[in-house]
Amino acid sequence: MLELRNITKRFGDVLANDHVSIMVRAGTIHAIVGENGAGKSTAMRIAYGFYTADEGEIVVEGEAQRIATPHDAIALGIGMVHQHFMLVETMTVAENIVLGAEPGAATSLDLRGAGTQIRSLSQEFGLSIDPDAIIESLSVGQQQRVELLKALYRQARLLILDEPTAVLTPQEVEEFFTILRRMREQGKTVVIITHKLAEVLAISDDVTVMRDGRVVGQVKTAETNAAELARLMVGRDVLLRIEKTAASAEGETVLSVRELAMTAKDGTRRLDGVSFEVRAGEIVGIAGVEGNGQTELIEALAGLILPPAVTGAVELAGRDITKTNARRRKEMGIAHIPEDRHRRGLLLDFDLAENSILGVHYRRPAVAHLGGVWMDNTAIRERAEQVIKDFDVRPANPDLPARALSGGNQQKLIIGREFDLRPKLLLVSQPTRGVDIGAIEFIHRKLVALRDEGCAVLLVSAELEEVTALSDRLLVIHNGRIVGEVDPQITSPEEIGLLMTGGH
Repeated sequence: MLELRNITKRFGDVLANDHVSIMVRAGTIHAIVGENGAGKSTAMRIAYGFYTADEGEIVVEGEAQRIATPHDAIALGIGMVHQHFMLVETMTVAENIVLGAEPGAATSLDLRGAGTQIRSLSQEFGLSIDPDAIIESLSVGQQQRVELLKALYRQARLLILDEPTAVLTPQEVEEFFTILRRMREQGKTVVIITHKLAEVLAISDDVTVMRDGRVVGQVKTAETNAAELARLMVGRDVLLRIEKTAASAEGETVLSVRELAMTAKDGTRRLDGVSFEVRAGEIVGIAGVEGNGQTELIEALAGLILPPAVTGAVELAGRDITKTNARRRKEMGIAHIPEDRHRRGLLLDFDLAENSILGVHYRRPAVAHLGGVWMDNTAIRERAEQVIKDFDVRPANPDLPARALSGGNQQKLIIGREFDLRPKLLLVSQPTRGVDIGAIEFIHRKLVALRDEGCAVLLVSAELEEVTALSDRLLVIHNGRIVGEVDPQITSPEEIGLLMTGGH
């Protein structure tokens, strides 16, 4: 169906694709995997006309084609669904689907005819979407189906899906895979760009592995396994299973939360009577579909949101800190790894040494004397070099600006900085978002090691596999409420997913 032949693409001095060749068989589901920066999305965006290759050719159904724009790709039957949906939330499903390909004359839009066609496509592929529904009333999983319908409406025979399961619950993932299998049965070809190896093995027919802008392997899924794919992706053996002993049941209560509540400016209840405890030497996970109060919970506990915006009580080691600000909470032993590393975690134009002291810039070792105003540049650099060494931040240059680092290395710098505080309580949100599989393994080991040293850890992650593997106890949040506590070692993903969507 599709061949990329010796595709090369440069962005300035960066070689994103280095003579990439990929062959996608018609009527199959083809996975493309690789670490961040491996070049997989760039290659597929070239196939879709977002980028133009510097060298090489694109062959569609046996004929070389010039694909300069997405319009060229659509005309050839190629559609693409992006990781971040491109939908207008206040418009209907039908209006979104026909946007840019409006049916009827210039003066009269034939939405009724389009609605009939969309309903027929929805039934044909088992998508169960009402053309008259407003986008903002749909779940994330349903919105993704609208994106699929948009491509199918334009008669796409090849669909490119970028991280399609990133925001789906386990039930929605299984329903989504059922849809993809149905598409394959009806002759469609699907390309999935992903980093989730378990899903690659469950859904694909063929796998292409990329590393450092090159293709390092293309194999039939039935003839490989997760360990081999991870080895190809990283270039070394990777521990895919998180190894940890059982948490101590005798740890003292470090964090106590009672009836925490928060109402947003628009009147919606973001947190609603949240109560739980975290003990020393344990990881307590928070599972939930994104947008159900996790962000507000972590920011409230970090002191970034204070009364009267929030109500309830928060105690640290028996001491009431409900009204204590973020700076004082950090001094008392609370470290915070934010979900948005650019907005909350780093100053991108500051160098790594400067970023390594954020939050402690007014005290030792950043200043020579307690209460002083002169920065101790020697001590700051030594601390930065130690964090860079201990957490394998690359490039290992304290003078580089933070924006020069990849997302994974930015994350390792933040984690190293917060771990260096030797906290009593670690609040960590989305610790491995946008992080390569090798760095994920490293970060997981560090989190377990910190727990084993007696730190209390509260973990929020959109990756259900991650939060269940790391957590000793798992709380499930839905619509701002804790709706259940489960043992992640014995509770199935389907049961957790049911709780995440408000079931029992």
